[in-house]
Amino acid sequence: MGFLIRVVVNAFAIWVVTLIPALMVSVIPFPPGETLQFVLTLLIVAAIFALVNTIIGTVIKILAFPIYILTLGLIGLIINAFLLWLTAWITSFWSWGLRVEDFWWGVLAAIIISLINWIFGIILRPKKKD
Repeated sequence: MGFLIRVVVNAFAIWVVTLIPALMVSVIPFPPGETLQFVLTLLIVAAIFALVNTIIGTVIKILAFPIYILTLGLIGLIINAFLLWLTAWITSFWSWGLRVEDFWWGVLAAIIISLINWIFGIILRPKKKD
């Protein structure tokens, strides 16, 4: 259940990022490109992003732990942008998916996605019962 919630929140965050044209991040829906296909494409891209973040992101974050300490965690911004770019690269093999035109705008997009995920994580966190 947690994975599905993460996918929906990621899809929402990616959609919000695509609404900002300056970031040059877009989602190309699979044909015929109607609203349903756009939403399904967002969910598929979000699932791929969640898997990339869970599998590859965890390995990178463990290996880069000393760099996290040296940069006081700022390398995490670059790593998140790399994971977003990696998701775009994976979906580039099809005619639909995520497109990130510039890596540094991808850094800003990854920051916005992380902020949205953080806010929804606080809201949707299960309450502890005493």
